[in-house]
Amino acid sequence: MRILLLGPVGVRTAAGAFVAGPPRRQAVLVMLAAQAPHPVAMTALIEGLWGARAPRSAGQSVYTYVAGLRRVLEPVRGRREPPSVLVGGAGGYQLRLDPHRVDSREFTGLVDEARRLGQHDDHPAALSALDRALGLVRGDPLGGVPGPFAEAERRRLQELQLSASELRADALLKTGRADAAIDSLNGLLAHHPLRERLRELLMLSLYQCGRPAEALEVFADGRRVLADELGVDPGTSLRHCHELILRGDPVPGVAGGSTPAKAPGQRGLAATPDSGGLVEAPVGREIAHESAGSQGGRPVTAGEVGPDGADPQGSRDPVPRQLPRALIGFVGRAGELARLTELVAERGHPLVAISGPPGIGKSALALKLAHAVTDRFPDGQLFVNLRGRTPGVPPLTPLEVLGRFLRALGVPGSAVPVDLDEAAAEWRSRMHGRRVLVILDDAAGLDHVRPLLSPPPGTAMIVTSRETLAASDDCAQVRLEGLLPAEASAMLATLAGAERVAADPAQAERLARLCDGLPLALRISGARLADHPSWSVADLVTRLGDERRRLHELQIGDFAVRSALMSSWSALHDSPHRRDRAAARLLSLLGELHFPEITVEFSAALLGSDTAEAAAALCRLADAHLVERGHAERYHLHDLVRLFAAELRPAGAQAAMVRALAFCVASARHASVLVDPHRVQPVIPPVEAEPAALDSPRQGQEWLVAESANLVSAAKQAMSGQDDEIARLGVALAFSLMWFQSMAYHTIDMLECNELALAVTRRLDDPALAQQAHAYVAGALWMANRLGESAGHHEAALDLARRLGDRFGEQRALGNLANLNLISERYSRTLTFARAQLVIARDIGTPVGIRYAQLMIGNALLGLGRPEEAAEPLAEVLAGAMSDGDAYQEGMAHLVLGETCLALGRPERSLSRFDHAAALLGSVANRIGELRNMVGRTCALRELGRLEEAGELAERAAALAAVLKNPRWEARVRVERHAVREALAVSRTVPPAR
Repeated sequence: MRILLLGPVGVRTAAGAFVAGPPRRQAVLVMLAAQAPHPVAMTALIEGLWGARAPRSAGQSVYTYVAGLRRVLEPVRGRREPPSVLVGGAGGYQLRLDPHRVDSREFTGLVDEARRLGQHDDHPAALSALDRALGLVRGDPLGGVPGPFAEAERRRLQELQLSASELRADALLKTGRADAAIDSLNGLLAHHPLRERLRELLMLSLYQCGRPAEALEVFADGRRVLADELGVDPGTSLRHCHELILRGDPVPGVAGGSTPAKAPGQRGLAATPDSGGLVEAPVGREIAHESAGSQGGRPVTAGEVGPDGADPQGSRDPVPRQLPRALIGFVGRAGELARLTELVAERGHPLVAISGPPGIGKSALALKLAHAVTDRFPDGQLFVNLRGRTPGVPPLTPLEVLGRFLRALGVPGSAVPVDLDEAAAEWRSRMHGRRVLVILDDAAGLDHVRPLLSPPPGTAMIVTSRETLAASDDCAQVRLEGLLPAEASAMLATLAGAERVAADPAQAERLARLCDGLPLALRISGARLADHPSWSVADLVTRLGDERRRLHELQIGDFAVRSALMSSWSALHDSPHRRDRAAARLLSLLGELHFPEITVEFSAALLGSDTAEAAAALCRLADAHLVERGHAERYHLHDLVRLFAAELRPAGAQAAMVRALAFCVASARHASVLVDPHRVQPVIPPVEAEPAALDSPRQGQEWLVAESANLVSAAKQAMSGQDDEIARLGVALAFSLMWFQSMAYHTIDMLECNELALAVTRRLDDPALAQQAHAYVAGALWMANRLGESAGHHEAALDLARRLGDRFGEQRALGNLANLNLISERYSRTLTFARAQLVIARDIGTPVGIRYAQLMIGNALLGLGRPEEAAEPLAEVLAGAMSDGDAYQEGMAHLVLGETCLALGRPERSLSRFDHAAALLGSVANRIGELRNMVGRTCALRELGRLEEAGELAERAAALAAVLKNPRWEARVRVERHAVREALAVSRTVPPAR
């Protein structure tokens, strides 16, 4: 028996090869085979199948998968016969099989053996082992198998296969069979253009076969690709390979140590000073540059130079042609390109800066523009990668750049000034009277390029940078945003194939959103789809959908979104300027506690600083395009930047979270008290934090509305972790938002926050907090019209209050149960609970509780058809609320008294009550009270015959009901609106009285 993993997962026995079954059953086989003959614990199997999101039935599902595998592995085993291949025990399962009977294990062993043989220079034996290993591969490993374990194992095997192919090419080269390696290397390099080892092996193979010009073109193409895609130069090994070919040295380790053969008719090769390339000898009328600065392989004639090199014939007027090739597959940016073309080519604007976040496509756009306007600059084009944000590589200094440009303009190397001011003066003199286009790519910032930013008339300069370059009034700024959905889909179609994208345009649009419209992320996604022909766009969307792995998925070879973001962050983190370091720290802290909208106040709390320092840090992040400016000093993080920030894990992160959460709690509580000082606030642990500077009910309400999404997000994050201190602050924040959420009818937020709070209080074994959490969950369920569930939580709150001896909590729970029964139109039970509440509320002296109980009693009596009796307790509520300035209860008293007047046949008097209620309930943002009041007022207007007014008000009520989504009141609104429409119809058909 053999287990087959290097392709579709299956089992081969004497009877033939069989598919192992459904995908998750295959996933179990993969885990068991990868560890065979060692056992795998049930917990490991569940985690490998589902990760952290295992269903409750996960264990039972594993049993089912194992039973299915046993039928495949031992098809002739009797029903009562114990299994001998896949056996259980010790809390897991074991596949009793020699590891070499698993093709992936055999493959790994053969590759390890080949490495060992190669280290001992036994290349023929290494080649034989690699041929056997690669012969085992039948397709994409673990094809279609789901789960975190399979995904990790698939990536490992894919990387191992690629390494094996590289080792095989190296073995072919060293056994004198370089020609046999070229075709496979070309194919591999087409799929992995950023893998430098593949490129190096192809160069050496071509060189060994007497094709040095092609080898150098492979290097030039690699240098272009690395510069265009990543903004980096080739690595040390690839550069050494390039130099070996330039010198004509033999390839080390090749059988016999022979010098590479020359192709028939091949001429000698010689290096030119400063050019970094090769020319054909003898040097004379034409020089064929093979460097990255050549114009698509066009011969460079006398009077022209290649990159960073003087004219080889010493002409007085060299014409530099240094533009790299424009990016293949460039799409979109039509608006930006049109504006830039107008600035550079038509208006003759001397200086244009293209800025934006890493990976947004600044360099690609600059080169697209440059190639489009070359005819406007007949005296040449200069290009330099300043390496401002290249990891591990120091940026070019202004003096180095000027030296390169001066040599390209014909100044001999020995005559280039070594003083910056002198070099800048010489540069201006040399450029005078010329029409030259200059591209300064990847500037670290304004100081990096300041000495170069005075181009003379006729010269245009394009600078790209991740920083905003506010250089002067003459500098036109073009800031790049993410690609539009249509542009992003077009890019994916170019890279992965139009048919695949057209087959599922909705998933392609979702993929573009997951990539934030970032061209770098889209190019990686397109390349990954091209690398995996069996994947659909939806498959990649599923992979990117897991936020914990998205940055990992957005990587191919050395090409990664994470690396691009890291270089920007590191520049701030390592800066000598305090503001830059504060900005870097703020970004890392924003990864710990994510706010949908970032404000100066929240940032100051995270940093433990004043608002001025926080504002400066945010401004610096915006200049570096790591946060996006919104309105009114509010900022946003793109998802990919947020995920990157979450990986930074800065020191002092917990203290920062405590500060920020404490600020949120203190501010939410302060704002709630300002809005309605008579509401009894939840009992929460004290926090030491200065709240937001708010001074009036209006400011408090506006702050709660503006920051609601931030506060909810912070509360949920805090309660979702395992740190007790932070979780308690999350509970306190959820409780502090309760009154705002209930009045504004933020049902889902209130329910989700308080369900999390209840779970935390249970984990912390804190019955006092649990009692409140039950009450607030019940309130949210009531708002959601889930009355049965709401009752269960109210009863749990009542039980806990009584066990704790909390009389305030007891009377609150009784009042809530009264309200619940009122909604269910169980008016007698409402009276029972409300009267019990009233006894306790009077006993402990809580005016708000007393008035709430009386309000419930008045409502219940009204429901029982006893409006005359209802008026007395409602009048007491009104008097007490007016005396205490309690707008909420005063408004509710007016509302129910208005309904009482209607029940007594006094619609005119009810209108006055409803008008008072509307103003008061609006002042405390009681949306459901406002809706109830609208319904009552509509009824009064209808009964008074003011049908047009009633109709208008009924439509407004319907609109509010649609927003609040309360089924009970939506039904009441429909009934009243229908009554008004019927009355209107009757009035229009009855002739007026004579």
